[in-house]
Amino acid sequence: MGTHALKGELRVEPWCDSPDFFKGFTTLYYDEKGTAKAEITSCRSHGSLVLLCLEGVSGVEAAAALRGKTLYIRRADAKMPEGSYFIAELIGCEVFDADEPSRRYGTLTDVTRTGANDVWHIRGERGREYLIPAIPDVVVSADVGKNEVFIRPLKGIFDDEN
Repeated sequence: MGTHALKGELRVEPWCDSPDFFKGFTTLYYDEKGTAKAEITSCRSHGSLVLLCLEGVSGVEAAAALRGKTLYIRRADAKMPEGSYFIAELIGCEVFDADEPSRRYGTLTDVTRTGANDVWHIRGERGREYLIPAIPDVVVSADVGKNEVFIRPLKGIFDDEN
């Protein structure tokens, strides 16, 4: 987060698919636990960034004091389509075969954003990392509440895990 202009407007890099997603919030938080509120008084997209004003931040000095800080949302406040998840919700999910659910491939440890599609990093039982494209032909379903993802991997990816 950095400053924009002289009236306390903040330049924020949104860690989401689109800056427009950010516009759906009226409250952000200065801490992960959601105890220190930051009420939004204005918010607009500016390319890949968001320019916003927060209540009580009314000058370049006050805005500069927030430089480099992270703002948080409450998951309950996020309006997302069915079947959509935050990357943080997917990290740590156990990955299983969609056609043979007793076959566990490993744990989803990271997601790389490539532009065309996300790439999921899966740590196998033997510690090897596998990369799979997060495309509809491969990812069959995800239930972050149960910490499970079911995939139909491309041929040959997990052959050495047997």
